Amino acid sequence: MERYKATLMDETAVGRALKRISHEIVERNNGAENLVMVGIRRRGVSLARVIAMNIASIEGTKVPVGALDITFYRDDLHRINDTPTLKEAKLPFSVEGKHVILVDDVLYTGRTASAALDALKESGRASSIQLAVLIDRGHRELPIRGDYVGKNVPTSRQEIIQVKIPPFENYTAVELYEQG
Repeated sequence: MERYKATLMDETAVGRALKRISHEIVERNNGAENLVMVGIRRRGVSLARVIAMNIASIEGTKVPVGALDITFYRDDLHRINDTPTLKEAKLPFSVEGKHVILVDDVLYTGRTASAALDALKESGRASSIQLAVLIDRGHRELPIRGDYVGKNVPTSRQEIIQVKIPPFENYTAVELYEQG
């Protein structure tokens, strides 16, 4: 059972963080040319779409957005499901020679990002892969860091951070819960 503790970011704060991340991506990559967004299923895809829309309004360039299902690349697959099903990985573009912005909602141990890197390798050789996350909560188990971070939130391992965003919820927020 999870117990609600606090709202860490409301819709306005999430929007501000995503706009800042969008500007940082454009600045670091000298524009939007050769950029593609790859959201990690589930909420990473929604965040990638928002960032791509922000970049389009900044640069006037449409950035392609794809979805990546990392289910079969997880190192704990045997623990979470005896019969996992693969959701379609929607990469309607080649990553070959592109600057890939991998997008996820929360960076925790680094294992999800590591699995996503493994999955991306099968799609071609990107020029670079950069990681954008809305929340970095610490507790890394692998040497992975976010290149673009909306907010750093130190947490205990007993706490859970949930990103709420349409179409999964009918509001946008980042909330903190306690396991219990």
